[in-house]
Amino acid sequence: MKNRVNRVAVIGTGFVGSSYAFSLLNQGITEELVLIDLNQTKAEGDAMDLNHGLPFAPAHTKIWYGSYDDCSQADVVVITAGANQKPGETRLDLVEKNTNIFEGIVNGIMASGFDGIIVVATNPVDILTYVVWKFSGLPKERVIGSGTILDTARFRFLLGDHFNVDARNVHAYIIGEHGDTELPVWSHADIAGASIAEWSKNKTGFKQADLDEIFINVRDAAYHIIERKGATYYGIAMSLARLTKAILQNENAVLTVSAYLQGEYGQDDIYIGVPAVVNRKGVREIVELDLDNKETEQFTHSVEVLKKTMAPVFKKFQ
Repeated sequence: MKNRVNRVAVIGTGFVGSSYAFSLLNQGITEELVLIDLNQTKAEGDAMDLNHGLPFAPAHTKIWYGSYDDCSQADVVVITAGANQKPGETRLDLVEKNTNIFEGIVNGIMASGFDGIIVVATNPVDILTYVVWKFSGLPKERVIGSGTILDTARFRFLLGDHFNVDARNVHAYIIGEHGDTELPVWSHADIAGASIAEWSKNKTGFKQADLDEIFINVRDAAYHIIERKGATYYGIAMSLARLTKAILQNENAVLTVSAYLQGEYGQDDIYIGVPAVVNRKGVREIVELDLDNKETEQFTHSVEVLKKTMAPVFKKFQ
């Protein structure tokens, strides 16, 4: 028997946090799950509700509501708390509000003696992941943002739907800021080893505008969902569960997370969505794709937009 079990702590039990906890339980990803929220009554209610589903879960999970002290033995802490994106508001509009909120959250986590991996899901995720890295003092590879993992999933789904192929057989990435300046890496997109260009040739009535529209729908998906139901949470919850599984099971999985660049893609001192190998130690390495000229320009622009928005954040840590 091993001496200890895997523990995941969720900070924030709003739509995203509670959906993520539900995903973890349904997939049997962790043995212990602690829910932490300023609204302790809500966190307690979620813990009770989730526990009542245990008889139907694939594996036993110990679930309870707790405090930052419970982070001391956690392997992964996932932060979903913070101000939500409102209709008409961009992810970058949330910077100042959530930076202030995160200082208190990270201080609470680290005061417990936590020494694991922090995953950030709150928007603007790339900037807040940088903030968590700075506030926490943890090594860069052990602070990971959800980045473009959901955008990539949306991309794969829409391409699969377009070509009538299972999305799990589509290999394509969205990189850059998780937001309006993200970009599709068409030069490396394929289905079963055949490029999207090859698949397009065989599609009756194909138009380039079809692929352009697919990307636009990926980029703007959150706005459409927020307009219809007020928030997005199922897709990101499943994405976070996938990332958590890759960490706890030491998978060395390639996922498009927000990772810290130190020269990769010609960029430095920035957290941004790129393919990365993820395992029990966090980000093992960045996968540096050979982008074409247009993609390189778009990625550089995405970095520049993030850095401009982050100017007040950079000053805070100088």
